[in-house]
Amino acid sequence: MTRHPLFGIFLATFGTLVLTPDTLFMRWSGMGGFAMVAWRGLLMGSAMLLAWALFSRDRRGDLAALVSGFGLTIVVCQFFNATLFGLGISVAPVAVVLFGLATVPVFSALLAWLILGEPTRLATWAAIVAVMGGIGIAVFGGKEGDVGLNLDALLGALYGLGTALVLALNFVVMRRRPQLPILLVIGTGAFLAGLTGMGVAGTAAMTDGAVWAIAVTGLVILPVSFFTLSVASRFTHASNVSLLMLLETVLGPAWVWLGTGEAPTPMMVVGGVIVVGSLAAYILWTGRRAARRG
Repeated sequence: MTRHPLFGIFLATFGTLVLTPDTLFMRWSGMGGFAMVAWRGLLMGSAMLLAWALFSRDRRGDLAALVSGFGLTIVVCQFFNATLFGLGISVAPVAVVLFGLATVPVFSALLAWLILGEPTRLATWAAIVAVMGGIGIAVFGGKEGDVGLNLDALLGALYGLGTALVLALNFVVMRRRPQLPILLVIGTGAFLAGLTGMGVAGTAAMTDGAVWAIAVTGLVILPVSFFTLSVASRFTHASNVSLLMLLETVLGPAWVWLGTGEAPTPMMVVGGVIVVGSLAAYILWTGRRAARRG
């Protein structure tokens, strides 16, 4: 079935907007890193696996796809995505982790070229550079931008880069194998990450905080956003999906400001304007390009 060229971009935008309050609910939960990984993974995995069990029309075929090479790749990607981000936030300055995560579109463009043979347009590269510049201003600018070079910062950068790599690979593989059962493969990876997090944190730490807040992320925000983003990767380039995901890096702190009173620095506002403006210009350009072709 043919879809409008902007369909995938609109799906990715919706999924990202759903994801943006995630950080706020994580803050409200007040939990440690591994406890959050445990709750988020177990709840997200359970929700997606239950939805798969209810709505799958070919469970045997889906299970066969799960244990295929591409299916297991998505499981591993989701496992490390769920784990690395939480670990990075728990040990390093947030700015370092977010800047590492901002490399998702670069990894997506490179992996799409290597795996799919899809070239990345010059306009996409220009948008990537502009967005990463805006995020760099947002996370490193101002009084909270003094990040020292130490082991924690280095680990945070590596965790952020690792998260970016597995997210990019997830989107590229989903585009390469659109028949993969999204709910099953992503749900399995998330659930395994949750089990690992619970094993490390211990059951006693699971109630150390606001469970209701982390439940919102695990049952609503993460399943809806990652399902939508994964579907979007089937209808547009992986670099487009990951580029739009960077909205979360800018809008997330805005939600935290509204929910906790933690005001963003002026440089965060400047960087946010650059990111949103660059993405808006890119979406408009894509729409006009599609209209000329149509």
